[in-house]
Amino acid sequence: VAITTRLLVSHLSGIRHYEKDVTKVKEEKEKANRALKPCQDKEQKEKEGKGVEKTDSVKLRKEHECEVKRRNSKPGRRDKEFEQEEYYLKEKFESVIESLKIFKNDPLFFKPGDQFLYSTYGFTLLSAVVERVSGQKFTDYMLKMFRDLDMLSTVLDDNEAMIYNRARCYVYNKKGRLVNAPYVDNSYKWAGGGFLSSVGDLLKFGNALLYSYQAGQFKNTNNKLLPGYLKPDTVAMMWTPVPKTEVSWDRDGKYAMAWAVVEKKQQCGCCRQQRHYASHTGGAVGASSVLLILPEELDSEAVNTGLVAPPRGVIVSIICNMQSVSLNSTALKIAREFDKEKWAQ
Repeated sequence: VAITTRLLVSHLSGIRHYEKDVTKVKEEKEKANRALKPCQDKEQKEKEGKGVEKTDSVKLRKEHECEVKRRNSKPGRRDKEFEQEEYYLKEKFESVIESLKIFKNDPLFFKPGDQFLYSTYGFTLLSAVVERVSGQKFTDYMLKMFRDLDMLSTVLDDNEAMIYNRARCYVYNKKGRLVNAPYVDNSYKWAGGGFLSSVGDLLKFGNALLYSYQAGQFKNTNNKLLPGYLKPDTVAMMWTPVPKTEVSWDRDGKYAMAWAVVEKKQQCGCCRQQRHYASHTGGAVGASSVLLILPEELDSEAVNTGLVAPPRGVIVSIICNMQSVSLNSTALKIAREFDKEKWAQ
């Protein structure tokens, strides 16, 4: 079979995640779908009975209730994913090529391109591609990029290094008590969860992407507008939903290229307007995070007069030093509140 970088970045490669048993993966998917179905059926009945969707606040509350039911994410519960032994590896890997040995001899779970399966190891393989193509260590390549983006607080999660203001991470044990997270070495997955950052740095990262996304839309700037870090078409491609993908933390979303995205949509007049946004959650031993980007819907006057400049929109970043905290719905609520406030002015 052929596995392309696009398949890797969209989690369609067939490479496993932490679970090695394909039967268990299928069972978990079916269980998640069954948990989600009552919420979908209830929503469909309300649409048929009342004709229109309720307000955003009501919808968000229902989404949150369904999300809680689906994940059962209450204090004291151990997330099944974090019961996988490979989350707690303590071996030090000197290169991303060396870390490929963890999974390189394992069978693919399905033919590449056929099904979606989120895979941290897919990103490990992707980092090896970056290393070979760039001709330098993946970690060096990324740290240079972070410096270019002025993300000076974003560093490798190296246990031996002295890192100022490194947060202590926490988990709930089986008795529901808060305890220190166990020691792990993340050198086996730099690309999939091996960096430390701050809220401020993640906002810079989000602004750089949003600027790149919108830079090509603005006219009559008298060449005073600097180019984005990435080409506008590149970011647009990254934020375009990929067929056969799915997103566990947002029913409206699809997976794109390393981002979960929701497209702009309104099915009927006076119905809910679905705004376009991109987001990604993060989960590690003792930590949770989310970065959400809600681009402003630019009108023709804004892009033609040159009186405003990118980035235009709302970016929400949350980092929590606790494991298995669901943050995407909270980030979306915050983004919508700031968006409403802006338009109310």
